[in-house]
Amino acid sequence: MNKILGDASSPVADQVWFEEFRKTSKYKNLIGRPVAYFCAEYALDDKLPLFAGGLGVLAGDLIKEAGDQKLPLVAVGLYYHRGYVDETDTEKASKGVSRLGPASFEQVVNSGGKPIIIKVPLYDREVLIKAWEKIIKGTWLILLDTDLDGNTPSDRLITDKLYTNDKETRLKQNIVIGIGGQRFLEAMRVHPSIYHINEGHSAMLALELIYLQMKKRHLNFNDATQFARQHMVFTNHTLVPAGNEVYSNDLVALMLSKYSEALGVPVSELIKLGLVQESSIFSMTMMSLRMSRTISAVSKLHAKKAKEIWADHPMIGITNGIHIKTWDMIKKDSGKAGELWRIHQTRKQALLNFVKEKTGKDWSANHLLLGWARRIVSYKRPLAILDDLPKILEICRNSERPVRLIMSGRPHPGDEKGARMVKEIVSLSEGKLKDVLVYLPGYNIEIAKLLVAGCDAWLITQIVGFEASGTSGMKAAINGVLPISTRDGWIDEIEMRGKGWLIENENVTADLMKTLEKYVAPLYYNIDSNGIPAQWEENMRNSRRMVLSNFNTTRMLREYIEKLYL
Repeated sequence: MNKILGDASSPVADQVWFEEFRKTSKYKNLIGRPVAYFCAEYALDDKLPLFAGGLGVLAGDLIKEAGDQKLPLVAVGLYYHRGYVDETDTEKASKGVSRLGPASFEQVVNSGGKPIIIKVPLYDREVLIKAWEKIIKGTWLILLDTDLDGNTPSDRLITDKLYTNDKETRLKQNIVIGIGGQRFLEAMRVHPSIYHINEGHSAMLALELIYLQMKKRHLNFNDATQFARQHMVFTNHTLVPAGNEVYSNDLVALMLSKYSEALGVPVSELIKLGLVQESSIFSMTMMSLRMSRTISAVSKLHAKKAKEIWADHPMIGITNGIHIKTWDMIKKDSGKAGELWRIHQTRKQALLNFVKEKTGKDWSANHLLLGWARRIVSYKRPLAILDDLPKILEICRNSERPVRLIMSGRPHPGDEKGARMVKEIVSLSEGKLKDVLVYLPGYNIEIAKLLVAGCDAWLITQIVGFEASGTSGMKAAINGVLPISTRDGWIDEIEMRGKGWLIENENVTADLMKTLEKYVAPLYYNIDSNGIPAQWEENMRNSRRMVLSNFNTTRMLREYIEKLYL
């Protein structure tokens, strides 16, 4: 028996569950008082650079699934005019980054057709905020924008770039999305029953919920805080310190001073909600943990690891999934021998054509093709496959079983170590590994879809315990691309036999070399009389079934409803 999410239901059962749920009084209540989903980034398409990586991709997949299932949900975020600025993409950098136009979004207006403008206290002034809206597969997406004439030049740039390096601007963004997001919902007469903050950027939402209860119900601060806590849930995505935003208490106090006066509560009381104990540091994650009635991790292993860090804030493990309609490029496989392989070869050739167009390298579709693509950061160990150059060259240049490698990805702005790793990969792809390695710059949704459908095997090399879930491997597996992975994130929940290969965490490079040489390449090149690697194709089908059955947003959204929202 497979060790896959023993308590998970089948795709058919999940669909039946949603059909039944839509008949209940609980669903009808949500129509009047929907779920409000707050996230700092959303990946919808490459024309809208509103995302940096996995968090945004998950949020985009989630709101598409909510639309598919007709779940009353309104999503709130920020309208970044220049989006995510990839400083490693030298081609784009040399041309400059153009500002994003309305891009099929419409400005949010009131019943009289006039634009809705709200104000949020910041320092000793007020910042004006407008919003743009768009329906994504039936889900309402609202993005806040501070680029208004009445704002100071610096305030107009609050929503200019995603994950800017400037800490003060980042904190302003968090206040705008959290406090401003709730004020906009109030102005639009949307009254959610539950607020789901996806990662800690939106934690300031709690302050506005407190403010509303103090104003409307005349509750004191402590009672209003308890009320707010009962209406917020929080999904944590990272255990890595860099992923948990912290600020000096002094900066937060200065920025919230006017808000504190309006609330009639000393700013020190507001600071306590996010205070890291025995420090002068304010943490968005700590505020999220303290102000949420229920907290979810994004895999079962993540929930266990989180307990070691935040023992007082237990998390429910709701493993991430992917939106099947978005990421499945195979679509249909009857199960006939050779059919899945032939479909895959078509997708592989499309990838290789793209590689030739971008790099001039003309590779054969018959060669074993490995892929590594995601955010480039130390704990994901992008250089693991390259740390033993003589061995990887020996494996790749084997005349009987040649191997080729494609890498892509980008670091966050300001991540100097990540930028150095990109330079090293590029240098190797143009030098010592020129004939066997390609690096594709400008990593985006288009490139991701080509890679997860066109590679033969997918490298997942991160340090165990650092990747909370990881969904790139799910996107590859749904397309029959076999995982070669450490036992981290969602991989810890599966039986890998017949689907891919596990590699050691401690000796990742050495074990990866051995696995490629002794198991992966021999299986790939074990071809029958029809030119099909029969066992490899069977493993491809096993990988597809695994994701279709368990690692999809239909199951994930059902668990959100059952374990978080209701």
